[in-house]
Amino acid sequence: MKKFKRRTNVDSTTSRRSGIAGYAERFFRTFRELSQIVLLLPLYAMGCAWISLAVLPGLAVFRIVFLSTRSWPIFFRLWALGCSACLGYLFYGLSLVLLLPLLNFILRLKPKAWRGPYYSLPAVPWFIHNGITYVMRFTFLEFITPSPLNILFYRLMGMHIGRGTIINTSHISDPALISMGEKVTIGGSATIVGHYGQSGFLVLAPVSIGDRTTIGLRATIMGGVKIGREAKILAHSVVMPKTIVGDGEIWGGVPARKIPLSDLVRQRDEKSA
Repeated sequence: MKKFKRRTNVDSTTSRRSGIAGYAERFFRTFRELSQIVLLLPLYAMGCAWISLAVLPGLAVFRIVFLSTRSWPIFFRLWALGCSACLGYLFYGLSLVLLLPLLNFILRLKPKAWRGPYYSLPAVPWFIHNGITYVMRFTFLEFITPSPLNILFYRLMGMHIGRGTIINTSHISDPALISMGEKVTIGGSATIVGHYGQSGFLVLAPVSIGDRTTIGLRATIMGGVKIGREAKILAHSVVMPKTIVGDGEIWGGVPARKIPLSDLVRQRDEKSA
């Protein structure tokens, strides 16, 4: 954690790196908008080329149905083509479960704890790692959540997930920075991220969730949070960066704070009275 204490000028256009890395760093910091465009265009091109591999099985099925139903009545032919298109989308999503983590592995994208300017070389792997995750999240992940398939995808992307854990949300960023123990329950639409912004800096900070912990519906867990065993985060709560939740504790609210069990019992009794 000492590395987080080093202060860096977020607006600086200089770099401590040498050689090509130093020139690239200075380019990122000096021409911020232009550097982002220069970075995005090849990434999008590479992404399109790679994602097209996931489309191939569906196109093959569609082509077979298209050629084999030429003599069918128009209604049944259109119905068959519609079925093949839907089946092709299923094949696309299932292919992404394996292809996207493979791309992440080939590019050696495993972000680690770090603090520094957003426009810098160390931020690039984090940016691409999340971009790959979001391709899955916004095109297919909702349809396999929760299931063993979304667990498989997150594990392949570098997230540590213990046995018996259920993840009923697709709102997860930085999977390589997140660790979950055994029999953890992540409620619907909960948000877990391994990063946050602070005074113009990007901070990458691992998130740890202990065994048999429950994260409530639409709760938010931010970077640097450590949650102990058998803890509970109540629904709609926001656990702020670098918060430490002890074993068996109950936290709730915005921002989340520790709630004594006696307070919860009293509130329940008041509502039932």
